Amino acid sequence: MWVLLRSGYPLRILLSLRGEWMGRRGLPRSLVPGSPRRRYRKEALPAAEVPVLPVTATVIRQYLRTHGIPFQDGHSCLRAPSPFLGASQLKDQTGKTTSFSLFIDKTTGRFLCMTSLAEGSWEDFQASVEGRGDGDREGILLGEAPEAEDIEEIRRIWDRAVPLWELPELEEAQLTRVMFGLTKVTDDTLRRFNVRYLRPARSLIFPWFSPGSLGLRGLKLLQAESQGDRVRYVETTIPRPGAYHNLFGLSLISRRDTEVVLTSSELDSLALNQSTGLPTLALPRGTGCLPPALLPYLEQFRRIVLWLGDDLRSWEAAKLFARKLNPKRCSLVRPGDQHPCPLEALNRGLNLSRILRSTLPAWHKSIVSFRQLREEVLGELSNVEQVAGVRWSRFPDLNRFLKGHRKGELTVFTGPTGSGKTTFISEYALDLCTQGVNTLWGSFEISNVRLARIMLTQFAVGRLEDQLERYDEWADRFEDLPLYFMTFHGQQSIRTVIDTMQHAVYVYDICHVVIDNLQFMMGHEQLSTDRIAAQDYIIGAFRKFATESSCHVTLVIHPRKEDDDKELQTASIFGSAKASQEADNVLILQDRKLVTGPGKRYLQVSKNRFDGDVGVFPLEFNKSSLTFSIPPKSKARLKKIKDDNGLVAKKPSSGKKGAAVPQNSETCSNEAPNPYQPDPSKLSR
Repeated sequence: MWVLLRSGYPLRILLSLRGEWMGRRGLPRSLVPGSPRRRYRKEALPAAEVPVLPVTATVIRQYLRTHGIPFQDGHSCLRAPSPFLGASQLKDQTGKTTSFSLFIDKTTGRFLCMTSLAEGSWEDFQASVEGRGDGDREGILLGEAPEAEDIEEIRRIWDRAVPLWELPELEEAQLTRVMFGLTKVTDDTLRRFNVRYLRPARSLIFPWFSPGSLGLRGLKLLQAESQGDRVRYVETTIPRPGAYHNLFGLSLISRRDTEVVLTSSELDSLALNQSTGLPTLALPRGTGCLPPALLPYLEQFRRIVLWLGDDLRSWEAAKLFARKLNPKRCSLVRPGDQHPCPLEALNRGLNLSRILRSTLPAWHKSIVSFRQLREEVLGELSNVEQVAGVRWSRFPDLNRFLKGHRKGELTVFTGPTGSGKTTFISEYALDLCTQGVNTLWGSFEISNVRLARIMLTQFAVGRLEDQLERYDEWADRFEDLPLYFMTFHGQQSIRTVIDTMQHAVYVYDICHVVIDNLQFMMGHEQLSTDRIAAQDYIIGAFRKFATESSCHVTLVIHPRKEDDDKELQTASIFGSAKASQEADNVLILQDRKLVTGPGKRYLQVSKNRFDGDVGVFPLEFNKSSLTFSIPPKSKARLKKIKDDNGLVAKKPSSGKKGAAVPQNSETCSNEAPNPYQPDPSKLSR
């Protein structure tokens, strides 16, 4: 059993239904909806030593023309005759090709045959066309059936679940509708989408049917939990979230449909379809990710409307997904008081068809006046906290300065050698990742195995060496985080790294990239013998990537050599001033000497382009869990603070020991004691 918290990060739990079903580890299988997938045989292809870089649409078109393969240009895919079908299935009686059932992704080159359900990489497709590999047409595909244990569990749950309108007790049915907000959703709608209710788990059941058949591929269980005056939904999927790629409602789509509305939840799809009669599909992972493997199933639509939610994060996700789907055919529903999520709009009696008529195009050639910007500005003014970004849960004082983690920014992080830069930045990134920020790690200095061990220890908040019997439990939960690693190590070309990052943004919807560190990339740069010029070029490339890809980049840079008794400043960053000039945020991990005791580490925010708040706050390292935390108030507070000129300024008395000191470019003022404290229960969950 696998669970995904709508308001948090995915983790694995045990769902006990009268003791009959037990949670267990899952294995990744098919990544797209469909019947049991047959994968291309890869035994004859050499294993790649480095990640395979994405191909371009131009290269794909040129290859198809060279080999005489006809193709049709689609929105996000190229359509071609499938080499995995016989001639009788491809051509009519006149010899004209009529079947274009093979979809090739323009960005990654991955293919999917809708008829034979063969799928694989661009290299696999080239091997099949050129006769490499097994050679035998019948031997090209391998049968792969779902795990018998999964199928048995899916069938057991599905057979026990009953339609909501068939519940024996009327009071239970009414209470269930109220909890899930289904008071205005009719039985006919639930019947059409084949939604059931599992009484032992008090969960709605949404089925995953194979396209073109009634075969049951998977299930999603949705449980409602009351939290004060709000309801939180907990999603459990079989198979695990990484393998559950169900476009809910796909079985109801006909080939004649040319318009569809995408939502982030199954409940919204029910409400929208009932109210407007339009085809609707629910994304399997909400606003977290739109897997490219789903794009072939959306090729037939000339217009796609994305109505993903009522907050700024949903709006950002909609704009990101529109890039994959081709912005020219996409329209977006802007969040607002009069544009809530579809289910809430239905319950409030709003006209959903009118809301859909007010959608905004996702693509425009250029902005010619403030008129196109005024709604964007209003949205930021109306949602100040959401504009600030995702807040850290382990570093509340960091929220006081930076306010949150925002897309499209560049953060430069530095600190003395041996001060714990990698350990801190791993927890910094892990904090965001556990809140659903899709993260890509580029560790060029230490191996991925060692980095993963550090992050797993921080995730468990304790030494796993002393409790190996719980390793699988923590590893399963850690495995479901939206966390990915580059396989580079040591010096790499900046072009190769940027290409890999762009590929990851497209495939995994990465929102945060961590590069540790800049100096390890500079060895392959042949632009100039001047290392400073080479570094400036690399920083400019990361700055451009962050802005164009709407992705936050955290760049670790070693400082230049300084005397041990001097604190690092912004000017201490190795290279020219370009690093600090291009950066939106500059963080420095310091080791300051105290008047009353040994040295203590603290984090200095020396640049904050978002609102200008800068300052310092102390950190305390826990060796057993490899985590940093705010020291207890009884610890000795810092006695002096140096400005960028190295001058010593007395700290204004705050009456609080260990309190953070917010500053700006001109003054240093006190703030109220921090009301946010780390929640140990959240950290150990």
